[in-house]
Amino acid sequence: MSGFRKFLMQGNVIDLAVAVVIGAAFNSIVQSFVKDLLTPLISAFGGLPDFASLKITVGRSDFMYGNFINAVVSFLIVAGVVYFFVVKPYAHVKDRLTAKVEATTRDCPECLSEIPKAASRCAFCSAEVATV
Repeated sequence: MSGFRKFLMQGNVIDLAVAVVIGAAFNSIVQSFVKDLLTPLISAFGGLPDFASLKITVGRSDFMYGNFINAVVSFLIVAGVVYFFVVKPYAHVKDRLTAKVEATTRDCPECLSEIPKAASRCAFCSAEVATV
């Protein structure tokens, strides 16, 4: 039982739980945006009031491809928001915080082996190399 408690107290589990809750709330916002704002805007130019009413009937079966179009639009909006407001800023901050590590080795000009930067002679081919 203590192992399970330790697992739950790890930061990753709590972060994941918060992300799932926020993601669910964000999904309802995006669904409302698509249904209440974007679809009427597109229908103003296309003349169709709602994509959900689009369907193909074959026999007695209705294929509601309009719902699929709404789902694709919702997905693209969520993907765009996540990319531009989470992934790109995170990558930018990560790049700024990552220290530029200076190389401690270099290649020997004679044998192309990796040698220490301060070396004056190659340990592999004994060639003299200029110090840096």
